[in-house]
Amino acid sequence: MPVSETSLAGLRFATLLDFQGGCRDLSWDEVCRWTPAQGFLWLHMERDAPLAAEWLQNHSDIDPLVALALLADESRPRVEPVGDNLLVVLRGINAPEHHVEPELMPIHIWGEANRLVSLRDHDDEFSSLRAIHNGLLHGKGPRSPGILLALIAEKIIEQLENVIDDMEEDVDDLEDRVMTSLNEKTFRTELAQIRRQVIHLRRYLGPQRDALYRLSHDDASWLDDSSRQRLHEVTNKVIRHMEDLNALRDRTTVLHEDLSTQIAETVSATSNRLTAVATILLPPSLIAGIMGANVGGIPGQSDDLAFWVLCLVIFGLLGGLFVFLKYKRWL
Repeated sequence: MPVSETSLAGLRFATLLDFQGGCRDLSWDEVCRWTPAQGFLWLHMERDAPLAAEWLQNHSDIDPLVALALLADESRPRVEPVGDNLLVVLRGINAPEHHVEPELMPIHIWGEANRLVSLRDHDDEFSSLRAIHNGLLHGKGPRSPGILLALIAEKIIEQLENVIDDMEEDVDDLEDRVMTSLNEKTFRTELAQIRRQVIHLRRYLGPQRDALYRLSHDDASWLDDSSRQRLHEVTNKVIRHMEDLNALRDRTTVLHEDLSTQIAETVSATSNRLTAVATILLPPSLIAGIMGANVGGIPGQSDDLAFWVLCLVIFGLLGGLFVFLKYKRWL
């Protein structure tokens, strides 16, 4: 028996598209009674909801192997044609208010000529898909299955440009601050955080670029020329984002090298100063040590002025060594 509406906690929304820009939301009972003759169905569900997973495996008429791929925990962006249908795995920016560092989170999609099923994790929040749904509710949505898929691919990376812009501003700020002051711990922490973000984004955007390219050239009958063109534009956006991330990677590498060089120069300068101070103090210390030896024959033992003469000699040596080191530019 199909899962009841009240128990299917993993359903985010179900809507029937009219391909005139509008839609009609369905209850779960209506979803269970849906047939392709009624129109195009878009189901958006939570991948990690047990009851939603049970429906996908047992009541969706989707091949069991495809259902397992849609429910997989670890996934990289890819596109797999299955007959005239498509298994699509993409990554999109999670809602930034829920995470300190923006992340690329997975969205799994099964596309057919008459149905599209999208799945995301319960803790993820793709505001872009809500925006598409709201557009449909106001009669301003996609007008074909291919355009819907292209619009999803476009919207889930829409916030990526803002994220990269913020990272570029952070790098600009770090470059200015490194040149004017030095706070090793703060700079290294902030720089490491940016480099981790760049690595995370590049890890998935490379495969996503390849997946979108393959998707835009797929020969599925329900992908029209307009949707392929739109997917091609999305692919170009991802390529530009990859180029920006490569530039950020190079800039952070150079910044890390500059910071390391600046720290090394500071340590070297400090070591040189300490060495110079030790050099200045070494001869007077040697003389004072010799003159303070508790043995006979020390000159000036019976002379009242010997102590002051020794002080003058020591201070004279100090001054002479200081001038000598300044002349040699060791200070």
